[in-house]
Amino acid sequence: MSISDEFEFIKSIEPSTLFHRNKVVGIGDDAAIIGVDSKFEKVVCVDTMVEEIHFSAQTMEPFDIGYKALAANISDVAAMGGIPLYYLVSITIPTRWAKKDLVAIYDGMRALGDQYKMDLIGGDTTSGSSLVLSVFVIGKVETGKRLLRSNARNGDIVFVSGSLGESAAGLDLLLKNVAIENQEKWKQLVSRHKQPSPKVSLGRVLAGFERVALNDVSDGLASELIEITEASNVDIMINKDTIPIDPILMQYNPKNALTWALTGGEDFELVGTISPADWPFLQKQCKELEIVISAIGKVADGDGKVFMYDEHGKVELKKEGFNHFQKE
Repeated sequence: MSISDEFEFIKSIEPSTLFHRNKVVGIGDDAAIIGVDSKFEKVVCVDTMVEEIHFSAQTMEPFDIGYKALAANISDVAAMGGIPLYYLVSITIPTRWAKKDLVAIYDGMRALGDQYKMDLIGGDTTSGSSLVLSVFVIGKVETGKRLLRSNARNGDIVFVSGSLGESAAGLDLLLKNVAIENQEKWKQLVSRHKQPSPKVSLGRVLAGFERVALNDVSDGLASELIEITEASNVDIMINKDTIPIDPILMQYNPKNALTWALTGGEDFELVGTISPADWPFLQKQCKELEIVISAIGKVADGDGKVFMYDEHGKVELKKEGFNHFQKE
């Protein structure tokens, strides 16, 4: 059997029942949640990066590979409102990789992990034809405070943090091997691709509200919003003009900026919904913490669709972000 669609495959393997009562949330959100005690639940997630699929020597230094692999998992913890605590690493190593480069991968993970006071507590190493890096992260969130995709309700404000599309632009620069003298000019774009910043602080702020639906922007804004609408059985309406796009991205490639913002992925910002009554309080807290956040639309009754209003009217957005099993 061949796998043609990543998202449908994930749905097909989701269990209908759970054998362990302390597993509160499993497949279907950015991370699993396992009960710890009366005050906290565990947040558990794993991501895998494969050479020549998620990265290559042309676009990423070994340090950046490790950094980004851990960042992707920390971002999943942030999307649940959690605190990252520990990580384990499973790595498949080709013989052509030098020891110093492998050490640099772990240095990249340690550099980011130290920012969040995370401990590396184990892992596994094997040999193979391509470098494969799987990172498993364990975190925690206060009991009952988990932020699920299924929490969106009619009338909610749709928001997103930071700005979108810069990681895709950074990859475009690296793939085109832009002359080194221009790299400084586009440094922000390249950095957003190589060393993204998970939004743990914002996730912690959001965990303080009664009801928030949340996702991290790993596969593209459109895809993440659709996951929320499908889980919550609602529709979302966003406005093109409110999607946050940094001026440096518009300067680099105004033609592709919106497409990259909607479908580029790997920005690792947080996108979600919150009640209109709580929105002003969220804005106030974000301003105090110097967290950039934008309202981009609203939630409506519906059946799992996302629409964008632009100068031509209303268009339905599709899951056009990265899909491991999508055919060319």
